[in-house]
Amino acid sequence: MTSLRLPERVARKARGYAAKVRRLVRSVRASDAHPDDAWAAALLTPGEARVYRGMDPRDREHACRVTLHLLREHPGADPQLVAAALLHDCGKSVRPYRVAERVLVGLVPTRLARLLPPLGALGIRARHPELGAALLVNAGARARVADLVALHHRPAADPDAALLHHYDDQE
Repeated sequence: MTSLRLPERVARKARGYAAKVRRLVRSVRASDAHPDDAWAAALLTPGEARVYRGMDPRDREHACRVTLHLLREHPGADPQLVAAALLHDCGKSVRPYRVAERVLVGLVPTRLARLLPPLGALGIRARHPELGAALLVNAGARARVADLVALHHRPAADPDAALLHHYDDQE
């Protein structure tokens, strides 16, 4: 992605924070989540689908929204990028979150969470990309999918990881 001017960066951040608030409101009760699991599983390898099914329903619903948004704007997206979009938050599944923790971690920016001690829900939040990549490698996922999951909050020069970060920020 290209470098943005200040007003565009501010607008992008505002949209990102608005998306976080919407996500927090939707994340209070797992029973309110309705991910399209059959659609998602059809886009994943068997090992990736096992990891996907291990995710909290609220995270699966978010992943489906991220993926649909990506596909609306990039219908020819690489299948491994699509799989990474469905699995980008799988590292959060290593420990269930209580409702208050979901709200807390949703309010703390990732950059700040990385500076805090790696404990509890904030520690999982800060390290979920790396934790997710490890889960995927252990499940026999495609290497590129695990790499994209690991990079989705720090995309650096990887254009696919940058796309994933962008759509994750919007949903």
